[in-house]
Amino acid sequence: MEITLELIDRISAAIRSRVDVSPRVGIILGTGLGGVADAVKDAVTIPYTELPAWPTSTVIGHAGRLVIGTLEGQSILVMQGRVHYYEGYSMAQVTLPVRVMQRLGIEIMIVTNAAGAINPEFLPGDVMLITDNLNLVAMMGLNPLIGMNLDEFGPRFPDMSQSYDRELGVLARQVAIDNQIVLREGVYAGLSGPSFESPADLRFLQTIGADAVGMSTIPEVIVARHGNTRALGFSGISNKANLDGNTLTTHEEVLDAGRVLAPKLETIIRGVLRLI
Repeated sequence: MEITLELIDRISAAIRSRVDVSPRVGIILGTGLGGVADAVKDAVTIPYTELPAWPTSTVIGHAGRLVIGTLEGQSILVMQGRVHYYEGYSMAQVTLPVRVMQRLGIEIMIVTNAAGAINPEFLPGDVMLITDNLNLVAMMGLNPLIGMNLDEFGPRFPDMSQSYDRELGVLARQVAIDNQIVLREGVYAGLSGPSFESPADLRFLQTIGADAVGMSTIPEVIVARHGNTRALGFSGISNKANLDGNTLTTHEEVLDAGRVLAPKLETIIRGVLRLI
């Protein structure tokens, strides 16, 4: 499916017709982390199925709706669930929501995910501030910017040296300190999924500098930066590093960890919203 400026504008117009606010901040909530949307005030909820060509998730833990309103004095758009490349969507479809956010005038994107630990010090329930990423999927030729460049958004060859906004990272650290939340920091590795990683995969990723691994986020951040949208990213650590192959990883484990992670992430996100 080709993603055109006309399609992006058609979806943007459909959203504008149903809300009175112009969101400044977009938030993408990962597996089991959809609770932040419940705190939005004066919320307008739009199921993904009611938007033209909007990709819908097939994964448990992704509600599949937009929640638009205010939180901590900021006008926001929350994606309660995302789609993934492994569901059969193209990278252009996976990142279509980010293009719509940009067309709506969103300046800052906060993105969250559930991720497996690679760093042996990380424990289930930890929150990790993403300081950089290893874009392994795009290295294999699945970059969301492949194809005709959308000049209306950004340049053919965008810089990715500061994918995750450093000033926003400073705010996140301060909020974590103020609320006595242990905030890990590290490099997020992106794989395609849907199979979880083998012990050899994890040892390789550890060797090349990854601290956590997941199946999302990086394509969204690439498109955000292409369109000059500032990005702040968090990984919710859902399981311990299985470097020796002695434990099994399950989707249920990821969902269980989300229930522990959600309050911490909500506190940090709300704190950052107050400060920006």
